[in-house]
Amino acid sequence: MGQFVDLTSGDGFVFPAWVARPDVAPRGAVVVLQEIFGVNSHIRAIADRFAARGYLAVAPSTFHRVKPGVELGYTADDMQAGMGLKAAVEALPAPGVMPDIQAAIDHAAEQSGRKVGIVGFCWGGLLTWRAACELQGLSAAVPYYGGGVTTPEEIARQPRVPVLAHFGERDHWIPLDGVQAFSRAHPGVEVHVYAADHGFNCDQRGSYDETAAMAARDRTLAFFDKHLA
Repeated sequence: MGQFVDLTSGDGFVFPAWVARPDVAPRGAVVVLQEIFGVNSHIRAIADRFAARGYLAVAPSTFHRVKPGVELGYTADDMQAGMGLKAAVEALPAPGVMPDIQAAIDHAAEQSGRKVGIVGFCWGGLLTWRAACELQGLSAAVPYYGGGVTTPEEIARQPRVPVLAHFGERDHWIPLDGVQAFSRAHPGVEVHVYAADHGFNCDQRGSYDETAAMAARDRTLAFFDKHLA
């Protein structure tokens, strides 16, 4: 359903994004932010599923500034490689990869002519939270198990748009006390915690939990239906 297109960031940097278009006039647009594994088949499938539900979906390669063409799986070696690439992006001089996400938001708005939401997973969840707090042109944001979102530095940020946040109670990367601190600091954010591990939405990982994934999906779609209509 989708294909890669080149987008241009505000600083002139050119990077690819997977763009999936609905068969009908878009009801809205959604930017999909990758995990630490690149815009792989899982992320492309998520974008395609949003398109099947009537949303124009844009999944930018947020690794492209440090390494082009990244498409990893979910083995231990892939995890190590992805963590290294994430660290490299996080070490970029400010504003880092945020202009690329802004370019994806702008492209989604231009191509759809509708409101834009953003959703991200793992590291993409962290970038989704930052986008909700820093970037322009968004109407809703949904971070899934955003690694780092519950640190004091990230909790101190203030979102500019409605946020729905999904976490797993058995997520050893994101302790529950951090989730609780995040929730207390942001009573306006809709926080849901599932009886699941990190990565529960990804059906290519051993941590996939269908019950949690479907519940989070339904809440996410309802949230976007409400705020992007």
